Amino acid sequence: MEPRNSKKVLNAQGMRRALRRMASEIVERHGGAEGLAMVGIRTAGVFLAQRLARELEQMEGSSLETGIIDVTLYRDDLKRGRRHPLVQKTEIPFNVDDRKIILVDDVLFTGRTTRAALDALMDFGRPALVQLAVLVDRGHRELPIRADYVGISVHTEREESIIVHMEEMGLEDEVLLVRPQSAESP
Repeated sequence: MEPRNSKKVLNAQGMRRALRRMASEIVERHGGAEGLAMVGIRTAGVFLAQRLARELEQMEGSSLETGIIDVTLYRDDLKRGRRHPLVQKTEIPFNVDDRKIILVDDVLFTGRTTRAALDALMDFGRPALVQLAVLVDRGHRELPIRADYVGISVHTEREESIIVHMEEMGLEDEVLLVRPQSAESP
């Protein structure tokens, strides 16, 4: 059930269409899927990377390697918040040197998570190319980062949030725009 202060901007069918469209764009730009690998940014980016890899596999008939990257220790806001951040495992089971990497995340906002992911990825080697695929681009960039593949763009106010729910998280596939609670709300 949607919270009262939210609006559904993408349902399960819309999410499938967006991922299929993104996969088609990737295939077109690269002339196929050969030499590509997907790296998902924890948490929802991992599931999106796996879904995109499956879409590409269905289109091209060949499997793609996928990896998982945790950016916790690479974040530039680490000193501002949590004293004991939850660091999860990064799993990149392939050599990134000279590979074409599609970095995948659920929401592109300020660009800081993407910057952290790029720093983390470079610790594993020197890819030939890194491109960014995001399900939702909500604007408000603080760094010069843009996505190469975007499922949907949603105009948001800075204080609003975009929440991505996925079946892999035990939730119905959907994207919600959440407005802040007003002062008079109970």
